[in-house]
Amino acid sequence: MSAGSEEPAWRRRYPVRPFIAASAAVVRDGRVLLAARGQEPMRGIYTLPGGQVEAGETLAEAALRELHEEVGVVAEVAAGLTPLEVIERDADGVVLHHFVIHPHAARWLSGEPTTGPEALDLRWVTAEEAHALPTTKGLHGVIAQALAVIGDGA
Repeated sequence: MSAGSEEPAWRRRYPVRPFIAASAAVVRDGRVLLAARGQEPMRGIYTLPGGQVEAGETLAEAALRELHEEVGVVAEVAAGLTPLEVIERDADGVVLHHFVIHPHAARWLSGEPTTGPEALDLRWVTAEEAHALPTTKGLHGVIAQALAVIGDGA
């Protein structure tokens, strides 16, 4: 999220509506950039850089903004990919979190990824290497889609 517009994570608990997010599956030399989440929920789990869409921002703009803010990488979007839904319920079955995430296949342009508060670790991985990591649900399908769109990133 952009500075100044960040809301506390607790405000996203027990939502009255789904939150819309966007992410970027950045491909460079046949590898995809994954980030280990620095914040709860799912701290330490590998996923794509991304975050909430701000009012007035397209999904692609949000994905690229979040990519740059979180890890310092610049990319160009090649295609939108199949959206994912993350719905978590508490012990009573009440919706605790609900996010609709729109991933994008993107080509790396510049910047070497750097860790920070939102990314504990960063790795360029092949689709096969991603299977050895703890990842968010649906990530492997998104990686396959991105690699099918971008190819080897050349």
